[in-house]
Amino acid sequence: MKALTQTDFHFPGQKSKYTGKVRDVYDIGGDLLVMVATDRISAFDVVLPKGIPCKGQVLNQTASKFLDATADILPNWKLAEVDPMVTVGLKCEPYKVEMVVRGYLAGHAWREYKAGKRSICGVPLPEGMVENQRLPHPVITPTTKAAEGHDEDISREDIIASGLVPADEYAELERYTLALFQRGTELAAAKGLILVDTKYEFGRRDGRIVLMDEIHTPDSSRYFYSEGYEERLAAGEKQKQLSKEFVREWLMAGGFQGQAGQKVPEMTDEVVAGITARYVELYEHITGEAFVPAAEDGDIAARIERNITGYLKNRG
Repeated sequence: MKALTQTDFHFPGQKSKYTGKVRDVYDIGGDLLVMVATDRISAFDVVLPKGIPCKGQVLNQTASKFLDATADILPNWKLAEVDPMVTVGLKCEPYKVEMVVRGYLAGHAWREYKAGKRSICGVPLPEGMVENQRLPHPVITPTTKAAEGHDEDISREDIIASGLVPADEYAELERYTLALFQRGTELAAAKGLILVDTKYEFGRRDGRIVLMDEIHTPDSSRYFYSEGYEERLAAGEKQKQLSKEFVREWLMAGGFQGQAGQKVPEMTDEVVAGITARYVELYEHITGEAFVPAAEDGDIAARIERNITGYLKNRG
């Protein structure tokens, strides 16, 4: 199976192209964004040397489904899924923070807690907690959106004091974040999963707050299997999970955490195939649908370009 790791399209009316860690985003006419979910994979804010077949399709189609499933909570940027790896939507003015919300003590939050911290982003955490334990209530632990390098934890108070987001708008972002997390929690529970933590990105358009980018994907979220969760927690065992955390754990076991001088472990064909399988597994569990790989006609980029061009032409 092939992986798409880069694109270089030139569409009518194209103003710019932004290359993120995973997505290539094309600005069309200053009003539309064409977001291509490539098969690149990143961890510890580093893009790994090999692409993961089907990953872009999993991310794009998962996000597309959850944008539709949460559109009653607030408007979102999506106009159409024009290709299994591409969504076209409205350009918004992004807020310069990512709204991370956590229902359980896992991942980055656990690493900070284990190191002795008892608050994250100004949010106090109880004493005596263990890894993967459910928090008394979901907590919001925002980060700054770094153009390059690492996103940084930031408190609600600092966001408002620094002028990153006005106080009244930030209160709205918090309200939407908790409502989206509640919906995601309910949808996951219906499929036998626990939504552990996730992040949302918001922007403004026509004076309204709009949900942007991806939502509830394996790159932006962490899921546990509900069955056996309590037993594993009581026994101090690792949780059975569906998220990108397994990639981070593989990297850490190989001595890589994105620090200077560290080298990414060899990404063998077996490792790559295993990562693809985990992404497909998450898609099928969280959506309840069989994953159908996009038909390959020999050139993934040519198919994508054809589908985007057709959409833009029909839209006028």
